[in-house]
Amino acid sequence: MSRRSAVKNTRKVKAEDSSGINPRQPCPCGSGKRYKACHGLAGGVVDVPVARPFEGLAGETELIALREFVPSGTAKLTLKDGGREVTLATVLPMAAAALVRADDVAFVGLQVQTRSNDISRDLARALRWVLDAKPGDVLPVVGPETEAVEDRERLQDLVDPEAAFEPQVHSDFTWWMPEGTEPTSEVALSLERANSAILPTERIGPSAYWVDAGEKAHLRWVRPEPEEQLLAAMARLAARGELTLGEGSRYAGSFRAHGLLVPVWDLDRELHAREWAAGAEDLGKRLDAALASLESEPLTVPERRSRDGLLGRQITIR
Repeated sequence: MSRRSAVKNTRKVKAEDSSGINPRQPCPCGSGKRYKACHGLAGGVVDVPVARPFEGLAGETELIALREFVPSGTAKLTLKDGGREVTLATVLPMAAAALVRADDVAFVGLQVQTRSNDISRDLARALRWVLDAKPGDVLPVVGPETEAVEDRERLQDLVDPEAAFEPQVHSDFTWWMPEGTEPTSEVALSLERANSAILPTERIGPSAYWVDAGEKAHLRWVRPEPEEQLLAAMARLAARGELTLGEGSRYAGSFRAHGLLVPVWDLDRELHAREWAAGAEDLGKRLDAALASLESEPLTVPERRSRDGLLGRQITIR
């Protein structure tokens, strides 16, 4: 073997062994891009994000909604060891990771900058911090990881995985402040900016959110099923003309978020959010029936064509 060939092969082995991933293969993060065009851009060892950070929690789909597109929402956490009551929130003042209000109410923020490859681990660290924090304390960001045991904890280790998870959607961020108190100038500015950026949002069913985006209204529905099964069931309904919430609705496409698929429908914004609740409930029943039928009835040729069409309708909400 020539020296040039030996050097070339050595470089190839190093490129593959440094990460353990073939750069031409799909990136493990689930983006759909090749590894070399995604998390392999920087070279070397890469901290690949956990695909489903909330897997195993009863509130997985609701957590994804709160993390990704609900502007102002809160939900009480049920901790395994009891103790202090903690509220999970979409956004906190100045995008803090956690804080304790002056009235001793503790919050952990969901829509924050992550510091590791696992959102669940970052949230667990913020939750661990807030359990011992005092009124007025603020955790701006989750700090760098250490070798401490608690830094390896995940949200699943601290929260009861089977506990009911019921989000409350708010029209603004006035819940940032204890009732009857006035915000400081810095918090007041942050509050004003946050309120002005809110898109009107209502929860019309489990993990199903109506959003008024201005020109159109949408239903964004985080579904718990594996993507392949969900797409097959949706294709079955689409082939029958049943992938709809009723008159004034149209299936727009879907996007992926934290390992699950989020179908989106365009809706007539002249109708109130609650007027779509019955249609969403009926659609959910049809989806459940279609999912059950897949076990004994494979997709027909028209249904497979319908699935191919659904696969090509990926959208972005940002």
